[in-house]
Order: sequence, then structure tokens, then C-alpha cells
Amino acid sequence: MSHDAPTSRPASSSTFGHKGSHAPDLSRELSGSQLDRPPGGGWPSLKAVETFLWQEHLPIAGHVSLMKMNKPDGFICPSCAWPNGDKPKGANFCENGAKALAWEATRERVSDELFAQNTVSQLREWTDHHLEKEGRLTHPLRYNAEQDRYEVTSWEAAYAEIGERLKQYDDPNQVEFYTSGRTSNEAAFLFSLFGRMYGTNNFPDCSNMCHETTSRALPESIGIGKATVNLEDFKQADAIFIFGQNSGTNSPRMLGDLHEARGRGAEVVSFNPLRERALVSFADPQSPRDMLSGKGVEISTQYHQLRIGGDLAAVQAMCKYVIEADDALRERNPHAVGLLDHDFIAQHTHGFEAFADHCRKLDWQDLVEMSGLSRESLEQAAQTYLEAERVICCWGMGITQHARGGDTIQQIVNLLLLRGNIGKPGAGPCPVRGHSNVQGDRTVGIENLPNGAMLDAFDRVFDIQCPRDNGHDVAECCEAILRGETRAFIGMGGNFFRAIPDQKRIVEKVHELDMTVHIATKLNRSHLHPGKHGWVLPTLGHSERDLQAGADGKGAEQTTSVEDGMCNVSPSRGVMAPADASLHSEIAITCQLAKATLPAHPTLDWDWLQADYARIRDRIEQVFPQIFPDYNARLAQGGFHIRIAPRERIWHTDSGRANFLFPEGLGTDEQGLDKVTHETLDMDSTFLLSTMRGHDQFNTTVYSNDDRYRDVYGTRMVVMISPQDLETLGLSEGQRVRMETVSEDGVERSMAGFKLKAYDIPSGCLAAYYPETNDLIPLDHRDARSNTPASKSVPVRLRLMDSEEVNASEGVLASA
Repeated sequence: MSHDAPTSRPASSSTFGHKGSHAPDLSRELSGSQLDRPPGGGWPSLKAVETFLWQEHLPIAGHVSLMKMNKPDGFICPSCAWPNGDKPKGANFCENGAKALAWEATRERVSDELFAQNTVSQLREWTDHHLEKEGRLTHPLRYNAEQDRYEVTSWEAAYAEIGERLKQYDDPNQVEFYTSGRTSNEAAFLFSLFGRMYGTNNFPDCSNMCHETTSRALPESIGIGKATVNLEDFKQADAIFIFGQNSGTNSPRMLGDLHEARGRGAEVVSFNPLRERALVSFADPQSPRDMLSGKGVEISTQYHQLRIGGDLAAVQAMCKYVIEADDALRERNPHAVGLLDHDFIAQHTHGFEAFADHCRKLDWQDLVEMSGLSRESLEQAAQTYLEAERVICCWGMGITQHARGGDTIQQIVNLLLLRGNIGKPGAGPCPVRGHSNVQGDRTVGIENLPNGAMLDAFDRVFDIQCPRDNGHDVAECCEAILRGETRAFIGMGGNFFRAIPDQKRIVEKVHELDMTVHIATKLNRSHLHPGKHGWVLPTLGHSERDLQAGADGKGAEQTTSVEDGMCNVSPSRGVMAPADASLHSEIAITCQLAKATLPAHPTLDWDWLQADYARIRDRIEQVFPQIFPDYNARLAQGGFHIRIAPRERIWHTDSGRANFLFPEGLGTDEQGLDKVTHETLDMDSTFLLSTMRGHDQFNTTVYSNDDRYRDVYGTRMVVMISPQDLETLGLSEGQRVRMETVSEDGVERSMAGFKLKAYDIPSGCLAAYYPETNDLIPLDHRDARSNTPASKSVPVRLRLMDSEEVNASEGVLASA
């Protein structure tokens, strides 16, 4: 028996803080200022909702609409993809969902004077917040290159001119069809049909920048790239492990389910470099007890602050502990049942012995150094896993946006497989998706690597011939732009040229494109980088009524549908009046662009599809009959859950089983960089930078320059650093620094003007806001399986700015 193997299972689970006990967390200690911070949520959350509704002139209409958000007879939140739950009455939204509604439903409108008084070049000097603060777009805009201004045009002219340009290109693969996660199933399906009939599988989409790592790595393990759990499982889990997911800012409704889980004694074990306020404690605004006490509930029973990129080593350490605990028990008693689920492993998995041998050979000191956690902390987390009968593992972009994100996901799955925690109530993997329908878009055909069966189905249903060559994802789209191979970009929502890595390098080439087309509700930075010919087409928001001709031609309000992060398909029906009567829906825009571009088809009538969205769902069902049987009927009943084979322990993998997969050797996620410690730290040291959202932010939309959860106000140009590192380097809070990327591609990447802020984060780690830091992220720094940018572990060096440099940048700093 290995000396490192645990010799026995503790007699009492209370030793490890099980079932709500208050055992000490063996991770890094909190500083006094962090301990004194109020919980997430609570009264400040309610105040924020009211503030944003009043700022956007929605004191009454906003409240009325919020009560229809995430309801069967209302509309789906335009923000995150967390499931709705079963709340037919009362509020079913969070603070950030309310901000998203207020931002979309604002009474402000982009005026003609904005473009008369400002060239596009001048508008580039505006901040992201101020651009969107101008309000809703209401009329199609056409870029006048000679005047460097956008000018109002008609819908008819826009469709005709865009269609004519698309007809002129020799190669369909010179066009990129980008999709945002705000797009409904119906619009995404038609957009993919349009692109394939045009002749390309170039479908970069926002998932390529966030959870594409999940979509590529998870199927190798269990046969599908989606969550196997639902909200009912959260009500039954004994322990919930959270890796790299800041629920308080990115999916606040998740905190309600964690709050409930803690109330019944479930363990919540969090792994995250930054100590995030809402993961420490949370006051549920819908809990009278929390609101009266102001104290909230402790969310994380353990909070392990690992080093950036240390998750792979941490999860493998847990696997090692669990396997060796089982070895030790069975060595003492060969007839013991064991701590692993050996029956499950034998019947449902492949590759266990090789993985177990790999874990046994791992060195504890290596695991400690690479994770940045003590052995005691790693064993504490592993023991909690052992003592729980039902375990859910959640992860976010703190896992997926790493160079070895796919490897880490597969180790999380391995941990679950060891004790049969997939395919039983209260257990399973739960990737926490970002935008509201980013998962649904992929399900209905937005896929740059399409399989033959799906393409055959499109061909059969529409009597067409889809292209078979793989298309571009986001990274490949950017590379094609840099090489000068792309001629046109059509963006269905989103803010593509602000969200991408290496933004500065790429947007310089965007102006050489022949054409850019952006479909959007509000003005954003991508619109300020048009090609030689450019259009911005305004569209309806999620919350707005969508009136089309209807089945009888007399007019009817339409319903769309979305798929949340747990595979529930729900109806969405806007309740507010459109921002302008002339606005077109995403579906209408797609249909009219296709009609203006493609030759007439004998059996495909785009106007007929646009008239009644139920007809689109019928076609989706025909292409994907196993996923969407009785689509319209079940949607009319309030929605349905897509069948997920691993929930039934059916594995659509090459082996026909769930696979234990692992990388040879631990390696690092940081290009072989040594761990920075207080003892080795100097101004030439390489730090690891993690980019992140602020609390008043969703994706690239910045609602304000405040982040109350991190005590940042009035600016986003900050870089968070541990107090110990500040002291070691002889620096002080508030000093301005420049960050320089450490890379081997010969490209200099540097950004100045960041204000140092002491924060509870491990030594050698930094954190700063996205998308302001995107110029520091090399395009080729990404996960090998998925091409997802490794935005959560960027090697950088700090350089203190002198007074002359600070003064020279004051204009930029003031606007930020």
C-alpha cells in the first residue's frame, strides 16, 4: 500500500464539515476586510433592480414585464441560460436579468443626430457603456465610407443591396455567418439553413468563445456535450462541487438553488482563484428571513482558492485520494463492497484500470504545487466527495477558457464516474452555460463541424444539397480575416469584434472586408468597424411582441423557443410594444436576406416560413425528429425536456460506455511557466491573468462601471493582485501599471492604465475585466480540442507606469 493512501475512513463525517457543520476551511485564510463584507444579494440587489428600471424610464412597465419573465405565458430572460424552475406565481428573475430587461426595453433611442454629429471614427472613442446607453436602434443603417458615417436606409434597399453583394462572391466560404446566444431556436435554424443553401458551413458562434470546450470534450467521455442533470437533481444532491463558476455575477438564479441546497444540509464545495462574495454567502431577496436578518446563508462550506489553471491538478488529486482510499479498504478486507461503485464501473465504463494506475502514480507534491492548494485542502474536498451519495459537479468558463480546459472537464467526469454519479437522481455533470440560448442554437444546426446525418436530414427536408466541408469557428474566422481570405461577415446579434481575442490586430483587417452586416438591438463597438460596405439592421428584443402575418394571413403574435443549460425547451412570447413599429424580427431579417440572396426554390417559400413560426418548428422537427418530437404540441403545453441518453446510462461513445480519459502526465495549463511564489516574485516575474466580468455586466454589455461585489466603483481599468504580492513588489494600491503579454509568436501585446487593487487572490495571479483586456490574449492561446480562447490564464508581466506615461493616458483613463 502506498504511504500516501488514507488508512481509514473517518468515523464521523463532521470532521470534514459534512451536512452543514462549520469545520475550518483548510484553504487560504480570508483577510479581515473580506470577512466583513456583506453577503451577495439582499437589499443591495433589490436597490440595483429599482435603480436600473428608473434609469431606463421603466418604473411601471418594467415591473409589469418582469413578472412575465421566465413564465410559460411570457418571455425568456435575455441574460443567462440557468433553468426557470417551477414558479408559476411571483418573481422568477434575478438582479442581472432585470438589468438585461431594462437595458433592452429602455425608452432611449439612437437618434439620427448621433451619426450626423459623429463620424464612425469619433464614435470609436466612446466607451462600450456609453455606446449602448444611447438606446435602441430603430431604422436600418448603411455605412457611407466617403463620409465615414452611418446613414438611415430602408429595409427594402438594405435587403436588396446585401443580397446583391452576396451573389457576387466567387466562393461561399469567403462569408462568415456568426450567431449570438440571444438568437431563438427558430431564427438560428433558419440562419443555418440560409448559410448552407448559400454554400458554406462557416458558422462561428458565441459558444466558440465560452463553452465550446464542453461541447467537444464531454462527448468523448459520455457521448453528449450537455448537462445530464436538471433542477430536481439539485434538490436531491448531497454535495455540489463548483469549479471556475462565479454564480453571483454570471448566473445569479443558480444561487437560489444553492441557497435551498444549503438549507437542507448539502455541501457546496467551491474551487475558484478569487474569493467571490456571493459564493461565500448569499441573502436571497425572496427569503423574508434573509432580508430581515441581512445575513444570508453560507453558500460554500469549503472554498478552495487554487492558483489559476490549477483545477486539472486539483481534480486529479481528488481522484487519487478516492481511488487510494478504496485500495486501502479492499486491501484490509478483500470482500468489502469498496468506496468506488465497482458495479457501475464494470457495467458502464471503459478505461478504469489505466486511469486508476495513472492516479496512483501521481506525486502528491506535484499535485500540491500545481494546484496551489495544500494536501490537506485537497483531501478535505475529496473526503467530502467520498461521503456524499449523490454529487453534482458544475463548471463555468473558469474551466473552459484554459489551454487544457478539455482535459480538466474529462477529469471532472472521471471523478463523477468513480462513484457512479451519472445517471442517478441528484448526480451528474452540470456545465453552467452563458447566454440564454447558446445551447439551443447548436442543437438546431449552428455547427461548423456538422455530422453527415444532420446534413442528410437538411437535404431531405428541404430538397437541397448542403456543403460537406467543415467551416470556421470563431478562432478560424479570425485567422481567415487576418489572412485576407474573408470577404463578408454577417452577425446575428452579439458584439463579435469586441469579444474576440487579439482584438486590435483583427479589427485593423476588418476594414478591408468587402461587407459587414450586423443584426442588433443596440449600437455596439463591432458596428464601428465596418467593412468597405456595412449595414446595421435593428431587430426586436426578447421582451417585445412579434407580430407576423400568421397562418391565416390576418396577423398573429408569434412565439419562439429556447433551450436552457439543462436541456429544457421553453416558449418565449414578448409582452411589450416594440421599440419602433418598423423593427423586423431576427426571423424576418433572415428570411428576407435569404430571399434577396438565393435563387428561387420550388418548395421553399421564405415568406411562408416567416408568416407563422410554428411552420419553422415543424421543419425543425423533421430535421431533428429524435430531439423535437411533437415540437409544437409540447411547446404549447409549456415546454419539455430533451431526452439525454446518459441520464438513462446510455452512452453514445465509440466504446459504447462512459470513458475514463486522461492526459499523459499532469503538464501545466500555463505554457510550462513555473509557479510564482512570494519568495521568487520580482518585477520580471510572469503572472497569470484571468479575465472576468463585472457585476454590472453581461458578456460585452456593460451596464455601469461599478462592481459592488468587488468594491470597484467608477472604473473598469483595474487589475486585482494579492496584498502579499503588492508588498513583495514594493507597489501600492492605486498605482497605474502596464500589462505585457508573454508569448512566443513575436507579436507585442501591451495595455496601459490599469489601477492596482488589492484583492483576495493567490500569489502570482491577477484578474482584470473583459473585454478591456482582450488585446492581451493571443489568438493562438486556446484549448486544443475546441479552439476556445484561454482567456482565464494569460501569461503577463507588470510594468509600473511613470508619471509622464500616466499623464499621457489620462484621457483614455477618464473615458474608461
